[in-house]
Amino acid sequence: MYSTTSCFHAFNQPADHITLPERFTFPFFYQPHEIAVMAAKEVMNQLEHIGDSFQVSYPPQVNCASNTSQQHDHTFEAKQGSGKMFGVLVVKDASGQLGYLKAFSGKINDSNHHQGFVPPVFDMLKNDGYFRSEMERINTVSSDLKVAQSDIAIPELSQQLQQLQQHAQQEVETLRLETVKRRADRKSRREEANQLPTVEREKELEILGTESVADKNQLKHLKNHWQSQIESVQQLLDAKLNEVERLKQLRANLSHQLQHKLFKSYRFLNANRESKDLIEIFANTTSPVPPAGSGECAAPKLLQYAYANQLQPIALAEFWWGISPKSEIRKHKQYYPACQSKCQPILGHMLQGLSVDENPLLINPAQNKPLELLYQDDAIVVVNKPANFLSVPGRHIKDSALTRLEADFPDCEGPFVIHRLDMATSGILVFALTRRANKSLQKQFISRSVKKRYVAKLARKDIAATGKIDLPMRGDPYDRPRQLVCHEHGKSALTTWQVKTQDESGTTLYLHPHTGRTHQLRVHCAHHEGLDSPIIGDTLYGEPEKRLYLHAESLCFKHPYTNETLQFQVDAEF
Repeated sequence: MYSTTSCFHAFNQPADHITLPERFTFPFFYQPHEIAVMAAKEVMNQLEHIGDSFQVSYPPQVNCASNTSQQHDHTFEAKQGSGKMFGVLVVKDASGQLGYLKAFSGKINDSNHHQGFVPPVFDMLKNDGYFRSEMERINTVSSDLKVAQSDIAIPELSQQLQQLQQHAQQEVETLRLETVKRRADRKSRREEANQLPTVEREKELEILGTESVADKNQLKHLKNHWQSQIESVQQLLDAKLNEVERLKQLRANLSHQLQHKLFKSYRFLNANRESKDLIEIFANTTSPVPPAGSGECAAPKLLQYAYANQLQPIALAEFWWGISPKSEIRKHKQYYPACQSKCQPILGHMLQGLSVDENPLLINPAQNKPLELLYQDDAIVVVNKPANFLSVPGRHIKDSALTRLEADFPDCEGPFVIHRLDMATSGILVFALTRRANKSLQKQFISRSVKKRYVAKLARKDIAATGKIDLPMRGDPYDRPRQLVCHEHGKSALTTWQVKTQDESGTTLYLHPHTGRTHQLRVHCAHHEGLDSPIIGDTLYGEPEKRLYLHAESLCFKHPYTNETLQFQVDAEF
């Protein structure tokens, strides 16, 4: 076990001039406190000089104007082309000395332990632990399954079975048709026999009966013949397939047992010295089965180590180091909140007993903000929504453009929501006041005949004059409401841009979304395959500022009653 001194790091420079926070960092939405930034910078400086101890990559410098990329030559080289999330936790020890702990999410170089970093909550990779031995058993079953699935006899028997079934069907059908024909012939002969004398008639009917029985027996014997051959091959094939299914089920059972055992092994303390495992922590959530990797993120590791070693948590910060993953948006040296699916339930337990900053997402930023009315008639109402103002009621905050309009227009059929803007985005919204208007406007938005133009400001200064971004998107199932770029399962998303102005502070540009995916403009700007520069003030994909510099500046559509072209424009305040 690590000692306190091996992971507790005193600051390299005096921190007396920094006023410590009164409450601990709310980990899911924050700007890192000055003392946490100081600790993070020390860790970043250490990472710069570690050399080959870790293998995490730096981001390439992408020149959008020339469409070329240049890979920086750093000593902290890439492993499988991805970076890593790191975290720092500023703490005080029992004597009141201020210092910090550092951690990384997951593993580095297939190891949980690196000098100076806090250990995992549970080390599944230790040589004398159950994980390796049970994984070896699972791997053995997987190997046996692979052999069973690749058995050449399976496709051969399947083909033989199909051929037998086809031949059987053909021969039985041929014989059946012949039997039908002979049955019809016997019917005629039976009618003719009815005209014969009694003795001859009975003799003929007996012959017809014998022929009928013979036909039935012949068809029965033919079916039995083919059924016997088919069953023989089917039994051989079933034996092979049953073995495949047995191994699949065995592997699934072993994996489930190991996963459950791991979940029970990950135990987390909180400030009240209460301990819970992952099964207990996730039991009352909407997803009682913990996601894979739960407990391996930096924040839970840091808090667990602090509690276990009687260190007082002061402030937290997590930052990305290296190049971005292919689908997610992660920028080198940028700070990020804790993830939702894995960390929220765990930290919800671990923060109990600490005085924590209020959740800013529960505070209504639109309080006392006016909603500017741009246009109104019997069919529609057009408004200019301020930044940090919900379009529709949220989970916790009900105040929104829609609820304001519902209060202002209590006697209309609507208002009906036609489209939305992100809470942080300002700009033009149109609402329908009648069902007829709603139907017309919905058709226009679905057919993409509505013309929309946004204006955004990015810190990057070398963006080409015009261009397009075609990156498919889908929601991040593990970190809502973030979106991912996904070429395999994402929905098409197309954005074009034109530069408006460029100066030393960055680039202001016009954005035209040709599709309406959630966070489309924000992701297309921030992703390394897009403009590789988050919109200034983007708290999800970039860094906080006084506001998100994204504004829905222009909206053009046909009036739902008169078919007249209406165009509205409101210049961005930034």
